Amino acid sequence: MKLVWKAGERGGAGLATRDIAAALKVSASTVSGNLRKLDRDGLIEHTPYYGVVLTPLGQQVAVAMVRRHRLIETFLVQRLGYGWDEVHAEAEALEHAVSETFLDRVDADLGHPTHDPHGDPIPRADGSLPDSPGALLGTVEPGSCGIVDRVSDDDPSLLRYFDELGVALGTHLRVEQVRDYAGVIAVARRGPDGAESLVDLPAAAASAIWLAPDDD
Repeated sequence: MKLVWKAGERGGAGLATRDIAAALKVSASTVSGNLRKLDRDGLIEHTPYYGVVLTPLGQQVAVAMVRRHRLIETFLVQRLGYGWDEVHAEAEALEHAVSETFLDRVDADLGHPTHDPHGDPIPRADGSLPDSPGALLGTVEPGSCGIVDRVSDDDPSLLRYFDELGVALGTHLRVEQVRDYAGVIAVARRGPDGAESLVDLPAAAASAIWLAPDDD
């Protein structure tokens, strides 16, 4: 359900069974069996060949789980010193174990954060979402620039690679060229001293980095 919700959050339509199976690393038959249960319980609508979508009740349940996940990730980074590439798997396990009381105290202890360590908006207790003005890097025209305000946490190895390149939340990027033949996006990265350096980002960055427009 969380996967389906995240796909919708990122502008996708219904999620196919094979995509869910690949993400969870389980068989398609296992996914199909669980989808039938969720459909029976009124949490999803599963139409063959059109994918899985959440019902209003399913949306409510999924948002609550996403809130748990992103608050826990934020707690692990801010209070326990985890790296942004280390928290996803930990949060996946912990989100099913903590109580609402614990979660409320984590939220208060952190000062009610609006975004997690990857820039993902943290749903509020009422289910509403803070604004995220960024656009996916793959949709930004060459010559455009902005601040990295969100990075997908789906692939820890990609996050570590971004660390090596010096690309993080708050980094200023200008898209120079999309080199489809080489599978890279050439960007100019502005360092803390204001100097720019050219960086070749892998094609996977197109669907993993969001840029928020700036005055430049």
